[in-house]
Amino acid sequence: MFIHLHGHSTFSFLEAIGKPAKIAARAKELGMSAIAITDYNGMFGAIKFL
Repeated sequence: MFIHLHGHSTFSFLEAIGKPAKIAARAKELGMSAIAITDYNGMFGAIKFL
């Protein structure tokens, strides 16, 4: 089992272009049971991700 533990979303300013919902959907398509979004400087995307 592979779990990606270093991912960024649009909530990491200038670091990524993926929205949390799209990241979660793609992970599901790939058969991943879990992923981590490790945005910089805040937890602003946590609610969107959950």
